[in-house]
Amino acid sequence: MALVVALCGLATAGPAMAATQQPVAAASTGAQELAPAIPTGFVDLPTSALPADDEPHEFTVIYRNDSRADRTVAPQLLVTSPDAGPFQDPADVKLERRTAHGCWKPVQLGTQSGALFTDLTTARRPLHSGETLTQVYRLTVVDPEAEGTVAPRVALYG
Repeated sequence: MALVVALCGLATAGPAMAATQQPVAAASTGAQELAPAIPTGFVDLPTSALPADDEPHEFTVIYRNDSRADRTVAPQLLVTSPDAGPFQDPADVKLERRTAHGCWKPVQLGTQSGALFTDLTTARRPLHSGETLTQVYRLTVVDPEAEGTVAPRVALYG
C-alpha cells in the first residue's frame, strides 16, 4: 500500500520527542553550528488500520522537498494503540525497511504512551531542494490480537 503526502500540518510531538537526539555540533566553514535536536514540524500521511493478518504489508513514506532550501527530514512509522487499550508491545509486530540495495533490514521500535515508533535519530537525512524522499517499510503483525492504526509521517527539522 503506497501512501503519498496528502496533508501538511503540525502534529503533537508525543512519541516523536522520545525518538529525537540531543544537539550535535557540525563543522561548517570553520564555525560550529547546532543541528536541531527536535523536529520543528511533521507532515502527516494517510493512516490505515493495523493489518489483522500475519502477512507482510508494505507502507511507503514519500515526501518531496518543494522548498527552495535544503532541509533535514526523517521518515517515521507510528503504530498507535486503540484509546482504550490494549497497548501495543514491540513484539506484537515485525517491522523492516528496504535498504537502497533492495534488501530488508529489521527496524527496532520504541514505545511510549501506547504507540510504537521508529527512531528519528537514525532516519534523519538531508533532502535537497526538489528531491523526493521515498522510504519503504514492511510490517507484519505477529500477535493476532493486536489492534491499532499505522500512521506514517515525515519529521521536519529547522
